[in-house]
Amino acid sequence: MGRGRAKAKQTKVARELKYSTRNTDFDALQRELSGTNESSDHQEEDRSDDYDDGYDDYRR
Repeated sequence: MGRGRAKAKQTKVARELKYSTRNTDFDALQRELSGTNESSDHQEEDRSDDYDDGYDDYRR
């Protein structure tokens, strides 16, 4: 019990998202989905593991 208001609010938000007319930048969406970002010089950070637990010596 008590779920009526929460469900009504979720339904309202869902309808607003579905039917709202927002300006969509399809070029930016395409860049984001393809994984390329030409305007940024972002480089992958070094993810080397500095912790040596000693078990690498036993791998074959």
